[in-house]
Amino acid sequence: DFSWKDLFFKTVSKLRKTLLFYDILCFAGKMKIVVRDSTFVPPSSEMPRQGLWLSKLDRAMVSAHVPCVYFYRPNGSSNFFDTKVMKESLGRALIPFYPFAGRLRRREDGPLEINCNGDGVLFVEADAEGEIDDFGDFAPSMELRQLIPKVDYQNQDISSYPLLMLQ
Repeated sequence: DFSWKDLFFKTVSKLRKTLLFYDILCFAGKMKIVVRDSTFVPPSSEMPRQGLWLSKLDRAMVSAHVPCVYFYRPNGSSNFFDTKVMKESLGRALIPFYPFAGRLRRREDGPLEINCNGDGVLFVEADAEGEIDDFGDFAPSMELRQLIPKVDYQNQDISSYPLLMLQ
């Protein structure tokens, strides 16, 4: 009994194990990252509270966050990485993109949808010892993985995860 969905999940599972193994091999222990604060940033004004259906394609995909890492070199501004300014800006940016401040939930008839509840996005403030150049060619490594908020998909209900997490 062939199932594309089963094949997809098996492939993703193997890929995760391979990446984890690769990360362990690449880990050199050079980068130390210390989390200073972890908060939720809601939209800065009241948003519609509603459920938004996911497309069939969205529902067929694995429920996992897509890790992305962006680097910005200081621009000389005195408030370049001022977390207060960043949180205020994020709250304003969430006004037109309010679904990102919600959570996934399962509808009564089964499929997942976005619960636009305004709970906010996860904002993690961390310090890292090192420089952008320490990442070399930006190949997957434990150093890069440390820059992505950690999620335990095994032990929590999907509705407890923010859709967007920033560190």
